Formats: sequence, structure tokens, C-alpha cells
Amino acid sequence: MPYRAPIAEFQFLFDHVVGFAQVAGTEGFAEATPDTVEAILTEAGKLCETVLAPLQRQGDLHPARLESGVVRTSPGFAEGYRAIVEGGWVGIAASPEFGGMGLPMALTTAVNEMMGSACLSLQLNPLMTQGQIEALEHHASDAIKALYIPKLISGEWCGTMNLTEPQAGSDVGALRTKAEANGDGSYAITGQKIYISWADNDFTENVCHLVLARLPDGAAGTKGISLFMVPKVIPDANGNLGERNSLQVVSLEHKMGLHGSPTAVMQYDGAKGWLIGEPHKGMAAMFTMMNNARLGVGVQGISVAEAAYQHALAYAMERKQGKTPNDVGVISDHADVRRMLATMKAEVFSARAIALSCAVAIDMASATGSADWAARAALLTPINKSFGTETGIAVADMGIQVHGGMGFIEETGAAQYLRDVRVTAIYEGTNGIQAMDLVGRKMLDGGEAAFRLIEEIQANAHGVRAQYPNIATAVWDAAESLREATEGLLAQDMNDRFAGAVAYQRAFARVLGSHYHLCAAMAEGVDGPRTALARVAIKRLLPEYAALLAQVRIGAAGLYALSDADLSA
Repeated sequence: MPYRAPIAEFQFLFDHVVGFAQVAGTEGFAEATPDTVEAILTEAGKLCETVLAPLQRQGDLHPARLESGVVRTSPGFAEGYRAIVEGGWVGIAASPEFGGMGLPMALTTAVNEMMGSACLSLQLNPLMTQGQIEALEHHASDAIKALYIPKLISGEWCGTMNLTEPQAGSDVGALRTKAEANGDGSYAITGQKIYISWADNDFTENVCHLVLARLPDGAAGTKGISLFMVPKVIPDANGNLGERNSLQVVSLEHKMGLHGSPTAVMQYDGAKGWLIGEPHKGMAAMFTMMNNARLGVGVQGISVAEAAYQHALAYAMERKQGKTPNDVGVISDHADVRRMLATMKAEVFSARAIALSCAVAIDMASATGSADWAARAALLTPINKSFGTETGIAVADMGIQVHGGMGFIEETGAAQYLRDVRVTAIYEGTNGIQAMDLVGRKMLDGGEAAFRLIEEIQANAHGVRAQYPNIATAVWDAAESLREATEGLLAQDMNDRFAGAVAYQRAFARVLGSHYHLCAAMAEGVDGPRTALARVAIKRLLPEYAALLAQVRIGAAGLYALSDADLSA
């Protein structure tokens, strides 16, 4: 489907909203000059518009399939993948030591968003590989790094992660997959994994699976889990492929969306694997990949939101229906349709700014070693993952509504966006789990990272109250309510926190998004379209925070006043 890469929007956010200059000013990312950033965005945008976007419908209408144990991908996906790897996009953030570009995660995030907008089913493949590269860079032995990372960066091989089992979904510690030493430094991996994205394909030489399993002396629960590299085809020390490993794709799931992305049940029968990191420390290594994926999945939601918005806008600008206030005839001039379009655009901006701010924090933590930046990145990760995916779902749903009856007809393509994006609120940790992480582990510092961010929001709003009295005051007031709610949250027991966690997470995102809209208005400096959009976000959408924080304050008691029998009645 047609897609226009929002290159100017990324440039504006980098230059005026999320502080990318800080990243480019570090020694580690000194090569991320304005010229380099512009060139990267432009070239990636061309790839997405001309090569990947035409594959969006192909993947949906002609899903990946399993034939005699071999995964056959959607028409054009092999060529699309080759274009991605030939451009070096898989290794955009990977270390130059192994052939990567070594560019910032913020720039990688922008590129990944464009690829996801163009064809999300295919973009999932390099996203998984990028996460695996990062996990190996941080946790693998030098021999494993030297053998696998260059092949992953080149795209000759691709990567997956294998966590979930039929009886072990979000409770990863309940896994049963076992690992036994072979006596030669390798391990025999036996078990079954489910929901494995891009578990196989017909366009890479090898598929490298990171698999969680338990050693014989591993303790119960997550503390006894180890991580293993289990390749589809076993390479020798020089990367030459040898015998096929004892693993197989059992079946592909029949999914609501993302039809072009094969999601598999994997069976390992004594498959040969190699330990990544220390024994029984697999979750720490896997969390490196998972956190990378959580940033990426939040961005996938934004990808779909942008594409769905463009699709709906194009329809609304052409569809003629009824008399309109300005006598232009097209439905974009109707107040309710204009409300939906303005909401969609405002939400995409908010979610994108949150994601890029999270990526900037990751880059600054990496470049400086600052604990404060690491804490900022950790705080923003669950907020980005949840709000990005919720935005994708809401905007795609609204896109269908803009189309009216035609939105319910598959031929228009509007419904595909909603079907594709719905899973993003579920995988890589459901949004409820993200919220529990936010109010639990991310508050172990007594809320210090949260309070620091809230203070920055308030200081910025206070400084421009005279220039923007209505919207700046609204942002300051909302941030003050968020600060007070955070103090109250810290005084609650954990289950009371969990009862209001999703509401707290969304309220935080609401305040953050409005803050970034205010920054955009400040950068514009005149009463132009960015200021008008900021008013939509702050005057129409931000007030939701009050109702959300009311839920945070009341705790869990009212929920448990309804017994199981009451719920079943």
C-alpha cells in the first residue's frame, strides 16, 4: 500500500524535541552528524516507499506457509529482505568491530519505524536479529561473537528468541525445556517452544535461535534458567555450514494478522547448542534482547499508526459525502472526521516522541555510562512499549471508522492495520505486565527517576507559561497531579499498585506526550500547525489523565469485592 516516509518529522523531533544533539555530541556517536542523519533517513525512506511498501498486501493475502517441513515466505519477501541486508540496515546499531554501522539507537528507531510502516510482517525479521546481535555483544563469548555476529549483521543468517512454552507464557520460569552437557562444550537442548516469530524462512542460509532452557542443576523458577545459541544448521569455527541440527518447525500458527510473518511451534530433540553467558543467568542475557524488542515493539505500534493515519487521510481527502462546513465536499471537512484525523496525528506525534526519547536515553546511557540516563531509559521502556502499541491499535481502529463501511471491507486494506497491530500489546510482555514493571521494579529507587522526569516537565512548562498560558499551565497542572499520584502509589502495597498500574502508565504517557507537544509548539515559535496540534493534544486528549489517576488512587479492594462466583453469574 502507498506510504510516505515522514523524514521531516524525524528531523524536527531530533532537532527540537528529544535532544538528539546530546547523543551526537558524545565521542561514541560523533559520526551521527546532521549530514549522516539526513542521508540515513533519506535512503531508508526510499527503500521503504519503493521496495517494502508494495509487500504489505502481499504478506496479508499470501501468508507464509509450511510445506514438507520447509517455510515458504510471501511473494516478494525474499527480494525485500535482500534489499534490507544489502543496505546494511540490519547492523545499523551494531558494533563496527563486527561490520555494523555503530549508529545511535535513536536513528535505528526511526529507520525501524519506517520499515514497520511499510511492511510490518517483514520488518519483524531484522528486528529479531538486531535484538539477538545486542544480546550476543553483551553476553556471548568472544568465539561466539566472532562466529555469529558478522553473519547476522550481513543478513546471511537471521536470529530469533525462544522463550514461551505451552505451559509457560508470561511465567517463563515454568519452562520445561532442558539442556544437558555433551562433554565437548556444547549442550543437547530438548523441548518445545511456541509463538516463535520468523522461526524459519526460505531466504537466509541459517536461522540462529536463542533458546531458554534449564540445566540439570538449575534451580526452579527464573533463577535456574540458562540461555543457549541453537542454530538451524551447525557451522564450523570458520562459519562454514555443516549438518542440519535436530530441530524442526512443527507448525505455523493461523493468526489474526501479520500473515506474512511465520509464527511457529518449534521442537528441539537433543539439538546442539552453546551456552550464552553464565550458567543459570539466562534471563539476564535474554532481557538484553527483550528490552531491545520492547523498544522495537512499541515502535511497531507507531509504525502501524503512521501507516493507518496516512491511509485514512488519503481516503478522507477524496471521499465526497454530504454538505460540509466549508463546502469542500470531502469528508475530511466534517467535524467528526476532522476530530478523528487530528486525534490520530496528535497521538502519533506523542508516541513517536516518547519512543525517540527512550532511544536517546539508551544512547546516552551507552555513551556516558551515566546511571541517571540508564534509569531514564528503564523508566521509559514500559511506557513506550505500552503507549506505542495502544496508539497503534487505537489509530488503526479509528482509521477503519474514517473509512466508514468501506473500512469493514478487506479490499481497502484499512482492516489489515488493526489485525496486524493487535498482537503488539500482547507479545514481548503484555501491556499489563509492562505496567506492573513500571509501578514495581521501576519504582525501587523510591520513584527518583520518575520524579526527576516530572520535574523537568514542570520546569519546562513553567518557563513558557507567559507565552503559552493555556497549554503550558495545563501541562504543569497535569504533571503536578502525576507527581502527587506517584507519591501515593509509593505508599500502596504491591497489589494495590498493580490494580492501578495500567491507568498510571497511560496517565504518565499522556503527560509525557503533552510535554513533547508543548516543546514542538515552543520550537515553532509562531501560532502555526504544530501549535494547533499541541492544542488538540493538550486541550482534548490530556484531560484523560484525571480519570486515570483516580483509578490509581483507589487500589485493588473494589476489584476483589467481586468474587469469582460474582464474575461468573
